[in-house]
Amino acid sequence: PKVAKQALCAPHSYYLSVVVALVMGKVHGSLARAGKVRGQTPKVAKQDKKKVPKGRAGKRIKYNRRFVNVVVGLGKKRSPNANT
Repeated sequence: PKVAKQALCAPHSYYLSVVVALVMGKVHGSLARAGKVRGQTPKVAKQDKKKVPKGRAGKRIKYNRRFVNVVVGLGKKRSPNANT
């Protein structure tokens, strides 16, 4: 029992340092094709949107959307970004 007690209360602390070498991976595809899809898509002009209220009015709309007009339904809770 005395030996176990001395082993637990060792005066020296031992540190173990682990060195991990990271191997750099290959890039999927050549960088010459970067931006291919964005370059192919046709340019569409931005549409005019309604001005989003800021400050007190914006907080009021956010509060009403989150806590007042809550519809309790079956299944999982819908995220605020769901369009279905």
